Amino acid sequence: MPLTNTQIRNAAPTRKPVRLFDERGLYLEISPSGGKWWRLKYRFLGVEKRISLGVYPDVALKDARDRREEARKLLAGGIDPSQYRKAAKSAHADRAANSFETVAREWFARESPIWAESHSTKLLRLLERDIFPWIGSRPVAEIAAPELLAVLRRIEGRGAVETAHRALGHCGQIFRYGTATSRCARDISVDLRGALTPVTGTHFAATTEPEQLAAILRAIDGYQGTLPVRCALRLAPLVFVRPGELRKAEWKDIDLDGAEWRYTVTKTNTPHIVPLSRQAVAILRELYPLTGSGQYAFPSARSTKRPMSDNAILAALRRMGVGKEEMSGHGFRAVARTILDEVLSMRPDFIEHQLAHAVRDPNGRAYNRTAHLAERRKMMQTWADYLDKLKAGAEIVPINRRA
Repeated sequence: MPLTNTQIRNAAPTRKPVRLFDERGLYLEISPSGGKWWRLKYRFLGVEKRISLGVYPDVALKDARDRREEARKLLAGGIDPSQYRKAAKSAHADRAANSFETVAREWFARESPIWAESHSTKLLRLLERDIFPWIGSRPVAEIAAPELLAVLRRIEGRGAVETAHRALGHCGQIFRYGTATSRCARDISVDLRGALTPVTGTHFAATTEPEQLAAILRAIDGYQGTLPVRCALRLAPLVFVRPGELRKAEWKDIDLDGAEWRYTVTKTNTPHIVPLSRQAVAILRELYPLTGSGQYAFPSARSTKRPMSDNAILAALRRMGVGKEEMSGHGFRAVARTILDEVLSMRPDFIEHQLAHAVRDPNGRAYNRTAHLAERRKMMQTWADYLDKLKAGAEIVPINRRA
């Protein structure tokens, strides 16, 4: 006779385990302590086996019977339910080990030691708040571009457009790490290029159209302010470092004869080399007689013991009539990144190295500061020559018309 719910509820424990049988191998085992476990007895390849189907009352009688039928379907197909359960458990463990969050945290652990603490904190908070709740548990290999876009759209939806773009960049690094460690096939973030709302904020404003850049460069050449500010303005587009790094440049780090500037990147606390083009060296040689005896190449107007104000370059741009929507001190980095790639067809990894971004090889090893130095020297000279041609009015092809 099949079991009833009343029988199960009224079943009391005894000094020995008690088995109440249902049908087709299903039974309820009651322990002396009062615990009630559903079991299924079956035969596979002539061997008697048992598996657990859950604990009563968490698993009701009807649910236990449903689980029994699922197991019997496996048996009918020649599959051992016990081995199937082990395989499923193993697959679940593999999915957890290869989830986006697991890969992301592994990537973060490898990269974060070279980052400033503030940067690490902000990045991890962004991942935990805006990314992990939506795709963190998903196997990184199964995430498709539309799924990632939906996550980024949520960030855009609260008005944080710049944050959405930063999140896309971080996710791209995670997918590339996943590719390098054989957890996914490719970086799907590249499929979202142009899919996000363009950043319209002015904090890091930059024009990436060559024609507009040419006008700004000519305005810089005509600037009539102090020599340190004038030289800083002219040097900024040539070296495209972070504004704080430029204004804090020290003469001890600059080798004019070797055409190199070596310093430690403040954001990541890592050494960096900026190859100096002929044009950059000429600007610094012009400045040296005035400030070369001091610590800073671009000292404050009030004290040579302090670097130039962090607002000096930005204020000079505004005085020249360059609008806040056109260019900022930091914007020269975006200009260089875009035009070096889309106009001059430079290798992206050369550009990333020169921007002092963390770049790793396919095996996850970080390149050192001298990586591709010879090629970067050529790139920096090509860049400087290109800017000269722009100022001279050479033929310009807008980026958005280029094939």
